[in-house]
Amino acid sequence: MTLQELPPPISPRQMDMLRAVAAMAWADGTLEPDEIRVMLDEFAVLFAKSESEHDSLKSRLRDYLGQNIPLEEVVPHIKSIEDRKMTLRLGYQVIQSSRRNPDEPMINLDEAAAYQRLVRILDLPSDVVADIEASIVPPDEFQTNGIIKSLAFRLHKLLNN
Repeated sequence: MTLQELPPPISPRQMDMLRAVAAMAWADGTLEPDEIRVMLDEFAVLFAKSESEHDSLKSRLRDYLGQNIPLEEVVPHIKSIEDRKMTLRLGYQVIQSSRRNPDEPMINLDEAAAYQRLVRILDLPSDVVADIEASIVPPDEFQTNGIIKSLAFRLHKLLNN
């Protein structure tokens, strides 16, 4: 068995988080290089036991990003509040990390819909969701009512162009 054939050295709990965040990246049907970079960087920091393990873990996790498992299948397995908060944070980071073309909004309609599903399935308190969103939204896009209002505004703008 080669190194690539071995399962990644992460727990099933961590694999569920990886799959949920990968599902967010796949929401628009395309896994962009910037989305891959964000996921691998973030998961290496979270899951590697040492600095020297980062690169090895990134290369071993890369293959699992191609698995497009529906949110509804994987998210219910994420039990702890901390893991659910981390999944929401990483999912939002990933969908805002790239756009398919320069004329498209940073978060497209498919990604916005997937994000709404993720928020619903994770079932976190609304103040927790707002805090997570506020910590991620770039300062120039920050709105006091959080990302939901920002997404609604961008969707409205997109639909009326």
